[in-house]
Amino acid sequence: MGVRAAYWEQVRASGFRLPHDRPLDDLTAELVHMLGDVDPKVRDGIAYPVLAAWIGEGVYDDLLAGFGDGVSEGLFNGLGEDGTDSVLRRSFSALLLAESVLRDQVARAVHSDAIFRWGDRAASWFVRERDLRGYVEGRGWAHAVAHGADLIAALARSEHFGKLELTVLLDVIADRLLTPTTHRLVHGEDDRLAFAVMTVLHRNRLGIDVLEPWVERLAASLVPPVVDEGTTAPAWPTPVAGNTAGFLRGLHLQLALGVRGQQTPQDVTLFGKPPQVRADLLLVLLRVLRASQPAIFSTPSR
Repeated sequence: MGVRAAYWEQVRASGFRLPHDRPLDDLTAELVHMLGDVDPKVRDGIAYPVLAAWIGEGVYDDLLAGFGDGVSEGLFNGLGEDGTDSVLRRSFSALLLAESVLRDQVARAVHSDAIFRWGDRAASWFVRERDLRGYVEGRGWAHAVAHGADLIAALARSEHFGKLELTVLLDVIADRLLTPTTHRLVHGEDDRLAFAVMTVLHRNRLGIDVLEPWVERLAASLVPPVVDEGTTAPAWPTPVAGNTAGFLRGLHLQLALGVRGQQTPQDVTLFGKPPQVRADLLLVLLRVLRASQPAIFSTPSR
């Protein structure tokens, strides 16, 4: 570990310059394996930034389809486990796959089939992920939900995705939030999910006829269940209700603030103006948020 880490520290110190003493395939395989390392200095400090830098510099442009396919396999490493170290490989594979999608926006390096394939794998993983921990003591950031949101945001920016695919991305986010879990999202995941939705909205492909029922579906989870007399009510809010409420509030805030997202020269058209549906969607969000806490948010009568 010490010798390997020292080698990669030199690469990082060189400005991520590609070494020529070993084949690229070998270097890549080692770095991808390091994405699941329990040491955050190796995983988050070396493997991810080195690979992300090489993607951004075009090192993998001629190999991007195969590279992304290989990285996406890591999404299913130990999938279904909760509380184990396998989440690290899954989560950081998602982050690296996002970099691959974004690179295609610049280099136009892959066919749409590859982006659709990555999107299918991302959706399958994200909804089925059970380990929703954010910061893990002794391991650093796992953050599968946040990294999954970043991957969805990258896919939403892809010109390969049209109305149908963008609608599916929204459904994936809803499925993720509504899937029963014991985890509360307390490390900014709700804002990252809302940011991903803002990216979808900025594509201006989806109207309020699609978005309003999507919000209503989420809002249904905010209503406490009716229990029979003499029956003990479940603890409220449940993690699902709390996570969904936080997300809807975050989305409302980002819409109200006019959040534009991370911009590159290629994004001027995408993020230059507020989403066309902004005003209508704000009204929908206000309505469901008020209804979720009528004792607090209702307008007092005069």
